[in-house]
Amino acid sequence: MKHYSERQLEIIRTVTESGFSAIDSLSDQFNVSTQTIRRDVNALCELGELRRVWGGVEPPPVSGNLLYAKRKIMNVKAKRQIALEVARHIPDGSSIALSIGTTPEMVIEALQERANLKVFTNNLNVAMQASERHDWSVTLAGGSVRPGDKDILGPEVEAFFDRFEVDFGIFGVAGVSPDGGLLDFSEAEVGSRRAILKNCRRSFLVMDHSKFSRTAHVRGGHLSDVSCIFCDEPIPLPLQGGLGSADLIIAPDSQRDSQRDDQAGAARSIHERGKR
Repeated sequence: MKHYSERQLEIIRTVTESGFSAIDSLSDQFNVSTQTIRRDVNALCELGELRRVWGGVEPPPVSGNLLYAKRKIMNVKAKRQIALEVARHIPDGSSIALSIGTTPEMVIEALQERANLKVFTNNLNVAMQASERHDWSVTLAGGSVRPGDKDILGPEVEAFFDRFEVDFGIFGVAGVSPDGGLLDFSEAEVGSRRAILKNCRRSFLVMDHSKFSRTAHVRGGHLSDVSCIFCDEPIPLPLQGGLGSADLIIAPDSQRDSQRDDQAGAARSIHERGKR
């Protein structure tokens, strides 16, 4: 069994969330010497948790499915941006089907200001969060719970989603192939997603930019099958011509927009001083 210090766990979280961290930056963040950080980083790289690159460290290449606990902390900022943007497109009183995955979980968090939602899901984490709202109704699929992921998959889930017609279906994918195909790690995951897609009036695919570099082996659908794609960055140029009628919405980066507003304000101030 792998054992990590509290600082090593925080290093993993920091690098996973940011995508890259410099050694000096980690040293400042944890208030220890660069030699101490290098020892931690070298140990984590030997364990396969991180990868050394010029000037710092980054997460290792993603191959295969990851444990839920690790997926939960990956690209958190991007997922939060996406979730907040999705919430802006969901009105009060909507019926929503949400699938498995950490991004749909963040969507349900972002929807807490909405009233009188009807939630249908096979994701126990989504169901638990949604059930905190007394004015929402929550309907959960039956079946065997997948350990760790806290979700339910299988024929019972597909039959469950077939019993309802909802306003919005919200789901993610494990990856996207170079030709725009939607990829997951099991036929059951594909089946659940397709059942939601078939039984909603508008379908929202939620995914951060890392899904364009992830590989998974079960194909099921295409980017052009959905009503709207929510991502934190523009999708690769070769795929942009194959979206069909699907809308593409890039979730705004509030920090980037704030910096841009600050820069614009500074420029206006300089301009005004120059006119005096």
